[in-house]
Amino acid sequence: QITVEDVEAIKVLGFKSMVCHRPDGEEPGQTPFEVIATRAAELGIEVAYVPVGPMGVDAVAVAGMVDALDELPRPMLGYCRSGARSTAIYQKTHHMRG
Repeated sequence: QITVEDVEAIKVLGFKSMVCHRPDGEEPGQTPFEVIATRAAELGIEVAYVPVGPMGVDAVAVAGMVDALDELPRPMLGYCRSGARSTAIYQKTHHMRG
């Protein structure tokens, strides 16, 4: 999970877009996507919200990730709580796209 303070460092590292794979409200104190998105927009980073919930990567999430990969500039950062969902959705999307 990133915080709003992390977004500037993400910009400095050269990322041009971010995709959030963590649903809002999973735990107390979690930074809401909209807060991250607002700061990212201020810094010129494009964002997408493609949450992966407790049921795992489903067809809706894969479609959202395909759209993000097609539409957003790269390099792209995907984030969730630990990185596992971001890895899983990227692998599934990459496999489906060939």
